[in-house]
Amino acid sequence: MRYPGAPRSDRRDLLHGIAVADPYRWLEDAADRRTREWQDDQRELFLRCRERWPHRAEWSSRLAETAGREITSVPAVRGLRTFFTRVTRNSEHAALYVSEDGVDRVLVDPLVIDPSGDTVLEAWNPSPEGELISYQLSARGTEDCVLLVRDVATGAVADGPIDRVRRTSVAWLPGGASFYYVRRLPPELHPGEELYHRRIYLHRLGTDPAEDVLIFGAGRAASQFYTVAVSPDGRWLTVSAAAGTSPHNELWLADLGLSDPARPALRPVHVGEAARTHTRIVPGTSRGDTMWLRTTAAAPRGRVVSTTPDDPGQATWKTIIPERRDAVLNDFVPLTDDRLPHPVALVSWSRHAVSEITLHDLRDGRELGELKLPGNGSVGPFHTRPAPGHEVWFSYADHTTPRTVLHFDALDERLRTWFPGARAQDEDDGEVRVTVESAVSRDGTTVRVFVVSPAGRPDRPRPLILTGYGGFGASMSPAYSPDVLAWVRAGGVYAISCLRGGGEEGAGWHRAGMGRNKQRVFDDFDAVTDHLIRQGWTTRHRLGIVGSSNGGLLVAAAVTQHPEKYAAAVCLAPLTDMVRYERSGMGPSWRSEFGTADDPGELAALLAYSPYHNVRDDVAYPPVLVGAFDGDTRVDPAHARKFTAALQHSSAGGPVALRVERHVGHGGRATSRLVGLQADVLAFCGHHLGLCPEGDRCACSSAP
Repeated sequence: MRYPGAPRSDRRDLLHGIAVADPYRWLEDAADRRTREWQDDQRELFLRCRERWPHRAEWSSRLAETAGREITSVPAVRGLRTFFTRVTRNSEHAALYVSEDGVDRVLVDPLVIDPSGDTVLEAWNPSPEGELISYQLSARGTEDCVLLVRDVATGAVADGPIDRVRRTSVAWLPGGASFYYVRRLPPELHPGEELYHRRIYLHRLGTDPAEDVLIFGAGRAASQFYTVAVSPDGRWLTVSAAAGTSPHNELWLADLGLSDPARPALRPVHVGEAARTHTRIVPGTSRGDTMWLRTTAAAPRGRVVSTTPDDPGQATWKTIIPERRDAVLNDFVPLTDDRLPHPVALVSWSRHAVSEITLHDLRDGRELGELKLPGNGSVGPFHTRPAPGHEVWFSYADHTTPRTVLHFDALDERLRTWFPGARAQDEDDGEVRVTVESAVSRDGTTVRVFVVSPAGRPDRPRPLILTGYGGFGASMSPAYSPDVLAWVRAGGVYAISCLRGGGEEGAGWHRAGMGRNKQRVFDDFDAVTDHLIRQGWTTRHRLGIVGSSNGGLLVAAAVTQHPEKYAAAVCLAPLTDMVRYERSGMGPSWRSEFGTADDPGELAALLAYSPYHNVRDDVAYPPVLVGAFDGDTRVDPAHARKFTAALQHSSAGGPVALRVERHVGHGGRATSRLVGLQADVLAFCGHHLGLCPEGDRCACSSAP
């Protein structure tokens, strides 16, 4: 394999007495002529490699057919209007709709705003009365948004744009004349730190954003993240602050009935403790009435406590729904409609990443029953009306069922499919089977893995793709993925591992894979690899691994630590240089997750697994496809470039190819872009693992 030339420098940085080599530092500069030319050559190499992968067109067709389903989001009900997003059949983007009097009407369509398809609707929030709606748009994958407001009745833009926002929470005040939101300071104030220095502001419609009133954030660390919320009746303001992506937050509360919204008197609810807390306040709550908190304080798996706005500090907390040793509490919603015999609450749990929902008497927390969900899947956050209510909407999905919307009514205690959300049809046609396996990691920890395989076809081993994440407390809960179904229906097996560092078993599970404990995540993944081979699901020559973002780091670490165990690897938007990750993208926000090179002990831990620094000469690395997106403002594409250059220089195996996609980033993208990416991944894996999309119907040499 002839790779594009990539000159190696003898660059070394002396960090805490350690000489750290960085031969491809020059590839960090995307504007450098040498980087541009090298990347252009890599694109030509990728296209030549892709020509050798048979059946890409067939994979693309299968994916387009599966992905082209109509999917509706969980609704926001405001007065007589219902708001939701919908991806219609074969559309490129989700559009924002309003439904009134039984008629659905498009409010915001990104494809109308930008026919190129490079603009994404990132977030939206209707006002309490449903007369106005804020929405946030980003272009070319950057996730840097502009915020606008539309008049719902006319569809006309009523305010904005406001720039320097990034999927901010928008907390409307009653009447729709103003709202709180989060905005970054002007970039010229902090060159090189443009993605940070956030503040909470109060914006009044029709005024210049430069005149917005600063509410919170001055003097705090640059990498702080903030969320802001107002109770549905507009009385209670809550402000949450977290150090980057830390799993812990601090929480304040203000009574807007007694203070000027421009100068809220914020009082601490939860500060100074390594835990995360969220508020639930129903309309009409006075200072001495009950409010509820969902918290991990003194309960790593979560509990619900009651207190009062008059004295919300931890000394007053009373446990209503205690922590469960066998499940993680994900969400809680009180239902206090006067027509109910007594107030009740819905509680969402996950047991080993699979969701459960229980109904409780809110007076004492006593469990009244459990809702029967459609299967072993996962549910999203609860949504209610902005009034003391009896209804809850939430999403449901599993490995074979696309996201649909369910509706619970506490008056009759029935769970129904919500219309028009029911247009997402069940994909389970009996061809797919899901089982759960348990592997044992190096230190004896049990690690679970979902195995999605062809039903009624017990013959194995088969070509298998293994994926995982293991970071930021994110759970690999059952989810609908067209690429997984396409692979399995072709006769392959897809395995999804639930590693430490994620949230599948609560805050302790997350902490066990953070910072200096990060190697445990890779050990867990290695244990799953060995388990799947021992159980006969696959062989080393038919096993591929795929991961994105933190999952891309996982795959890159697996490849550099155990190259002999895999026949193919795909790293999408990976972190690979863990010594310099803090210097680009959203890296400074992740210090609580990974540690910092500024600390000698943490530097040693980072260096021990940093994929870029652990590429060894003359090692037969498996074929590797590295993916990067040039609009990515979260993970700098430099990570992918440097890792590719290092592998191409050192590998005695391969091939190693770099796929760089333009005008997309780390988050949402057009449907055709997603199908194109997934088709490349499946074609690459199918070529190297021996699977074609026709499966047993195919007579080619790739068939299992």
